[in-house]
Amino acid sequence: MSQKNNNDKGRLNYQEKENFRRLLETDKVDRVEDRLKVVDTFLETEKHVTLEELQGLLRQKGYEFDPEFVRHCMSRAVDLGFAQRKTFEGQPVRYEHRHLGRHHDHLICTKCGKIEEFEDPEMEALQQRIASRHGFQMLQHKMEIYGLCSLCLAQRKPVLPLAMAKTGEAVVIKEITGGMGAKERLISLGLRPGEVLEVVSNNGEGRLIVARDCSRIALGRGLAQKIMVSPAEKQALPECKDPA
Repeated sequence: MSQKNNNDKGRLNYQEKENFRRLLETDKVDRVEDRLKVVDTFLETEKHVTLEELQGLLRQKGYEFDPEFVRHCMSRAVDLGFAQRKTFEGQPVRYEHRHLGRHHDHLICTKCGKIEEFEDPEMEALQQRIASRHGFQMLQHKMEIYGLCSLCLAQRKPVLPLAMAKTGEAVVIKEITGGMGAKERLISLGLRPGEVLEVVSNNGEGRLIVARDCSRIALGRGLAQKIMVSPAEKQALPECKDPA
């Protein structure tokens, strides 16, 4: 980050902190200075933090606050519009800055948990046009895109068991391992090399639900381990239409 950006961020955080102070004093709450230390530490990080992570950042600065006090401070920050409480799929509750007059969306890696913010004015304008087309006044919205980050993609093996594929992923069957019984069972379900599947549900334990040719198939994890797949383009999936 450039020196100018650092200075701009510092001024913004100072303004936010002083704004928060004035609102706390108006509410006549106790321990104003301690609450400001919590919020200041939160404003200094650009990450989406859990309460436990925020507690760790406070300890690094020499502050030892009760977890319930930190939770109450962040709840007040949410109520007063300085923070947003976010619940991303498969992750604990996190807190992020709420910047006035700005909107961003999120990319969430389902493997390592990385959260990346992005802004796209064209997408924002498109959403406004869609809302207007339907006679709808949009007040707020959120977009969360779940997938694999570039680092996790680079570390991924080109061929892996279907049991390791992620929910929402399109894959193509490369090979079926195991004995003749397992192969015949899978072929009877229409699962053979070259078939493109969509992973509908895979929570890491128990059975998987996959879609083939617009039909859902339930597979035990043992069978799914025998199906070797590699990632496929979403465009390779058939377009499922309502029957006439």
